[in-house]
Amino acid sequence: AMEGGPSARIREGDCAVLKRDEVFKAVSVLRRRKIIFEKQWFYLDNAIGHIYGTTFEVTSGGNLQPKQEVEETTTETKEAGTDNRNIVDDGKSQKLTHDDIKALKDKGIKGQEIVQQLIENSTTFRDKTEFAQDKYIKKKKKKYEAVITIVKPSTRILSTMYYAREPGKINHLRYDTLAQMLTLGNIHAGNKMIVMETCAGLVLGAVMERMGGYGSIIQMYPGGGPVRAATSCFGFPKPFFDNLHEFPLSKVQSLLSGTFSTETLPADPEENALVEEESNGLSEEKQTCLQETEEEPAPEAPMEINPTEEQDTMDINAEDVEFKENKDKENKENVREKQIKQWERRKKLKEAAALLREKNADGLIVASKFHPTPLLLSLLEFVAPSRPFVVYCQYKEPLLECYTKLRERGGVINLKLSETWLRNYQVLPDRSHPKLTMSGGGGYLLSGITVVLEKGKSDSSNSEALKMEEPSSKRCKLQDLPC
Repeated sequence: AMEGGPSARIREGDCAVLKRDEVFKAVSVLRRRKIIFEKQWFYLDNAIGHIYGTTFEVTSGGNLQPKQEVEETTTETKEAGTDNRNIVDDGKSQKLTHDDIKALKDKGIKGQEIVQQLIENSTTFRDKTEFAQDKYIKKKKKKYEAVITIVKPSTRILSTMYYAREPGKINHLRYDTLAQMLTLGNIHAGNKMIVMETCAGLVLGAVMERMGGYGSIIQMYPGGGPVRAATSCFGFPKPFFDNLHEFPLSKVQSLLSGTFSTETLPADPEENALVEEESNGLSEEKQTCLQETEEEPAPEAPMEINPTEEQDTMDINAEDVEFKENKDKENKENVREKQIKQWERRKKLKEAAALLREKNADGLIVASKFHPTPLLLSLLEFVAPSRPFVVYCQYKEPLLECYTKLRERGGVINLKLSETWLRNYQVLPDRSHPKLTMSGGGGYLLSGITVVLEKGKSDSSNSEALKMEEPSSKRCKLQDLPC
């Protein structure tokens, strides 16, 4: 089967998404690893080899078994009331007690049968309306029938999952807004994209999925390194990462002014200092401990030192020397490894810088917690003319300011500030209506197209704009405003 084809199989080491009703959870498929999802625990061992999209039932011992499709047996017309007005919820309508249900479960009786028993032992079930009966059955099934579907991760699934589970990690970027960004940014295979995001790597993953491994991406990152937690959930094949580069935001100004060098890497010197401090501290502590243990036996009984004890201390000394030698060896290896790593980082940084210097990117996508104005004014320098750019922000005020700044500066056309509105509908016979829980806001987008800036104009306005803005290191985070 093809990598992402309709009949792709679940393999060990894959990234998969568990789905139950409307709840998703991303997991790595590993053997003998307990997974807890929606108050159910189970192992994924039995899922390996099945096709993505298979629905499994959790059986005893946390084993997954493919669920056999069962025909609905209730074909005869159910007895149902006309309305629910005479039903009193006093908690006495169910004859089965907790212990009864537990006993049924311990016997290994399937969830379906437990639900059947609950229906039969409910005194009010017959008086409920058809709709209420369906609702009751659905609710009980969710509780007693442990059914889990394993699906292949995609932008749609992962953005829905993040928005529902941890919206703060992706700056409350709603899935429909992300879809708008991909469209407005004209993302397709063969592009050269600049992506600046603090959405755990979700936006980056979405762009990579659209580009399908063709073209190149430069990810701009704040701080010590790029965050790609969500990107790894997509389970992209290795070649997708060959043309993914990263570049620190702190170096953008020096790259633009021509003073850029790879000698001082962000967060590198500090890292080394930290590691050294830690290792020194540890080794000193270890040494003092060893010294104490050697000196302790002496004061207690100076006269009668047994030959065996003497032998012991000798051994400790020998071991100590050996331990030190090993430690030195390890240290040398570590230093060597660090040098190689640093050299690789420098090489990668140079490559990214060279790509940016060409100033011919096909698009720019920004979705971060930082103020968009200084970001955009500097990053647009690297984008070729007549190319799209999209900026996401959770609030509209920073984008309004950004809009005015860009208008003043020129070099862009077709500036639009938009917010998409999303409404989910329940579609059922005779009762289609909007869902009761509707998302309040999916954030705002500022999009536009770059054009060639007139030289005379750009120089003066640019330097002024940059002077007015804070340097990239001091760029302020957006405070979470009270809603």
